[in-house]
Amino acid sequence: MRPLELGELVAIDAYEELRDAYRAHVMREKAERRLAVGDRVTLLFEDRETIRFQVQEMMRIERLRDAEKIQHELDVYNALLPGAGELSATLMIEITDAARIRAELDRLIGLDQHVFLALGSGAEASRVRARFDAAQLEGDRISAVHYLKFALGADAAVRLLDPATPARVELDHPGFRASAELPAGLRARLASDLTRDPPPLLVPPPGGGIAGAREAAPAASARVRVWRPERPSGRGHVVVEASATPASLLEVDAALEAELWAAVKREAAEILTRYGSCRITSELPAATPRWHLFAPED
Repeated sequence: MRPLELGELVAIDAYEELRDAYRAHVMREKAERRLAVGDRVTLLFEDRETIRFQVQEMMRIERLRDAEKIQHELDVYNALLPGAGELSATLMIEITDAARIRAELDRLIGLDQHVFLALGSGAEASRVRARFDAAQLEGDRISAVHYLKFALGADAAVRLLDPATPARVELDHPGFRASAELPAGLRARLASDLTRDPPPLLVPPPGGGIAGAREAAPAASARVRVWRPERPSGRGHVVVEASATPASLLEVDAALEAELWAAVKREAAEILTRYGSCRITSELPAATPRWHLFAPED
């Protein structure tokens, strides 16, 4: 999953105006990404939007405005995003009796060796052990919140993408044994996490970005390149082109042509949303068919 960039964050003053609607969207998304495992453990599977929300809230609480300081925090939070072929989650141990918190947590020391994503059933079942953040682990203590990742590998990823294959999270610690099936909605989101970035729930409004931040680079794919020129012709200027170099547009196969147009439409829609207008120019006689999209300067 692509790391968050400074240009994708909203400055705290502009964020205050957007926060209520944005928070409502993120809370709905988190509800679909939450999995209760037994009566005291919950996993929240993270993506770019749940992490972006954490960063924005941290900026708001700490009143961060300096781009360098925000970038430092962003680097820390980006480590929580899943990499290629990974799922990322925050594990929370929820103990309601305050007097029992330490004793109950002590019973779960060593939990980092006992959390699995199980795929399949019977003799065909396989399990992927969670990899906990080593910086949080202590030999004689355990915290109530842990960050972990499941490195799936090709075979496990295929199984997760197949809704006919049973999938569940299992905890087999001697002090706490429980399991929970992945609901269909959560599983669909995790399958999507393996193949694409989520659509943004928050886009910096004009003038509402971080001072000194470069505008975030758009997403790309193996066959389509999307990039920002060093000398833009207008606001939000992006270039969409084929990654390879067909001699002309006439040599582009149907699948690539569809992907190119999808990228042009996606970038045009984003520029229209942000700036209210979008101009598209083309360089079809060039060695690589290319489209420029931007909002003219006022």
